[in-house]
Amino acid sequence: MTIGLDTPAPRWFRRRRPSVTDEQAVLRALCHDLGTPLASLQALLGHLDVEREDADALAGLALEQADSLVSMLRTAVATGGALPSGGWPRPLVDVVRASLQASGLPPRQVRLSVAPAAGDVRVGDARVQRILTNLLENAHRHGAGRPVTLAVGARPRWARLVVTQAGVPERVVAHLHADQPPADLTGLGLWSVQRQAHELGGRVTCHRDDAGLSVVVDLPDR
Repeated sequence: MTIGLDTPAPRWFRRRRPSVTDEQAVLRALCHDLGTPLASLQALLGHLDVEREDADALAGLALEQADSLVSMLRTAVATGGALPSGGWPRPLVDVVRASLQASGLPPRQVRLSVAPAAGDVRVGDARVQRILTNLLENAHRHGAGRPVTLAVGARPRWARLVVTQAGVPERVVAHLHADQPPADLTGLGLWSVQRQAHELGGRVTCHRDDAGLSVVVDLPDR
């Protein structure tokens, strides 16, 4: 048999696209999430070797990024079924504060609304912080500087996080509702949001109105 350039390759020779297992998807999502705090931590530490009036503030920001990295490592362990107890449970308001700082969103770009009932809520899993950080980070990276509204609410045994921004494309909704992880890194952070929410017994929904797209995350208070 003569094989020319236009001869189809045998089935056994054709390269198949490798499937992505859940474990690989979690690892990819973790690597994706590590990128921003590592870059921020590297930049902040690079300024600490010179005398600056804001050295204390830079050190504080570096510590926040280090805390974020620790949180992500807890997330990886939690996905494997064992979550270290150190530092958790934490007040929901502290989780919100840490997520805002880790996301890189400038304070002037964020409007924060915390319901009175949410002040007493405590959460016991690091994945809650990763979910919120991913949503805020995505709004920062792809929002072109558009304002972001974060509403934090609570009802008996449940917490609600709502991130709203105008001009969000429809593909964001697709990533949040996809059953399978993306073959590349596109939308992986958003896919991990809905995966981790489901693992915690919660859900992710979306709706649009005059204010833009709202991503609503409902999570058990535990």
